[in-house]
Amino acid sequence: MTLAETGARTAPTRTGVHVATHLAAPEPGWTTHADAVVVGSGVAGLTAALELRTRVPRVVLVTKDVLASGSTVWAQGGIAAALAPTDSPEAHLADTLVAGAGLCDERAVRVLVTEGPARVRELAARGAVFDRAPDGSISLGREGGHLADRIAHAGGDATGAEVSRALVAQIEAVRDDPGIEVLEHALVVDVLTGAPGDGGRPGPVAGVTVHVIGEGSRDGVGAVLAPAVILATGGIGQVYRSSTNPVQATGDGIAAALRAGARLGDVEFVQFHPTVLWLGSAVKGQLTLVSEAVRGEGARLLDTDGVRFMPQVHPLAELAPRDVVAHAIVRRMAQTGTDHVWLDARHLGADFLRHRFPTITERLADHGVDWTTDLVPVAPAQHYFSGGVVTDLDGRTAVPGLYAVGEAACTGVHGANRLASNSLLEGLVFAHRAANHVAEAISSGTLTVVPAVPRRGEPALVAAAARARVQRVATDGSGVLRDAEGLRRALDRLGQVGTDAYVPPEDGRAVAEPQPAEWETTNVHQVATAITAAALLREETRGGHVRTDFPVPDEAWRLRQELELDADGMLTVTPVALP
Repeated sequence: MTLAETGARTAPTRTGVHVATHLAAPEPGWTTHADAVVVGSGVAGLTAALELRTRVPRVVLVTKDVLASGSTVWAQGGIAAALAPTDSPEAHLADTLVAGAGLCDERAVRVLVTEGPARVRELAARGAVFDRAPDGSISLGREGGHLADRIAHAGGDATGAEVSRALVAQIEAVRDDPGIEVLEHALVVDVLTGAPGDGGRPGPVAGVTVHVIGEGSRDGVGAVLAPAVILATGGIGQVYRSSTNPVQATGDGIAAALRAGARLGDVEFVQFHPTVLWLGSAVKGQLTLVSEAVRGEGARLLDTDGVRFMPQVHPLAELAPRDVVAHAIVRRMAQTGTDHVWLDARHLGADFLRHRFPTITERLADHGVDWTTDLVPVAPAQHYFSGGVVTDLDGRTAVPGLYAVGEAACTGVHGANRLASNSLLEGLVFAHRAANHVAEAISSGTLTVVPAVPRRGEPALVAAAARARVQRVATDGSGVLRDAEGLRRALDRLGQVGTDAYVPPEDGRAVAEPQPAEWETTNVHQVATAITAAALLREETRGGHVRTDFPVPDEAWRLRQELELDADGMLTVTPVALP
């Protein structure tokens, strides 16, 4: 039973938007078998693969680039956990619920905060080197929304890189083990499913199709057949014109899950990080993040007139939840007619900044900014996706055998807005639980191999050349500030993007061939469509979803919107009461 199924469900709204149930791709040229496939090599994917390696006969770990290339590497802030004697899981739970703006599933949050400390200690035992206090304990800091010091860091501002290093080292140590195969430079095209059940919906998981980009002997498109698939594919940053996410964050797992019959939840809640280095309106792609931990150490936000404005906005000032800070910055920019504000860290001192934040110091210097003497120009940019594939407390989706963990999942932990540094912890905790459940289901025979059956409907392919257009539409329509007119216009424009680029026109020349850039762009288009449809329906402001035409929260909207495809491939949205 999924989390959503424990709450009341009302009749779905048919959006009138059709989404293809599979991508245009060549037939698999090779096949291999596994007990479980893990897709993604961030903290969640690596943790799941390591947990499964000794508990099922064969695991295949698939990653789009090299193992150390996921979003985890870029996490500067740290991992939140109640490790201090003066802290408690209950206090961590309370802070998380406040940040989630009434939409967290308290049971999921309780799992996170109670199991989190043990998972962090296990991570340290696996070789992750955390910053230590003089007494040898893990040094703990504070970030926005936390009322206690509970953020563990590594290398000052390089926590994600250290976590990734430690987990990748564990995988590398067993790479020659016959029980695990690592496919790098490999893109999962679709989740394979079995024969449809009642109502024509896809059946259980049968594996995945994978395109391996010229690495090793498994070139081109192949199939990994397995009764269990764990999606740990990260976020959706490349849906937007500007993001702190790596270029690989194209929402692949989220879109594949939707096509395979899973439900998406809370997709309208997109977190825009308030302090991203502003380098001009023409800059796009992955931008330099200035960690929230900098404000945790006392840095201040100033408008372009030099006025500090956050104390008048929220009692926690610069340490208010991220959505509050991001929206305050956007509004201040509108008031002053500018496209950035200033982050002032000069009073913290040059020695402190260089020691505490060596990575940020270096990255700012690469762009000609010396923050020991200069103000840093910053503006909000897309950072984290609070929604994802709806799961239960063990990572299970509505599709038997399909699991989702990490940023790709909607566990109910984040609600309408993620609390700072809960993301790495969520990856650790729920990947551990999902791996346990897969291992037990394989052992008991609950999950078994089923033949893959093609899904109905025409396949989709969006030309890679259309990606900039999709990003522009998503940014303008479902960016930091939204309204009905902009969202309707965005949904209409997304509907005008051609999804049949693989079909040769009358002159015999195909617009595009099925290949990674086109598959990624199709995923970006499908995720952008889902986000925009959900944002249009939610007529209130809550957390990461801000409607200027509905500027206050509405208790009637204290529910989750779940999106899925009906048997005809139409996107439907169902309001679901939270437990």
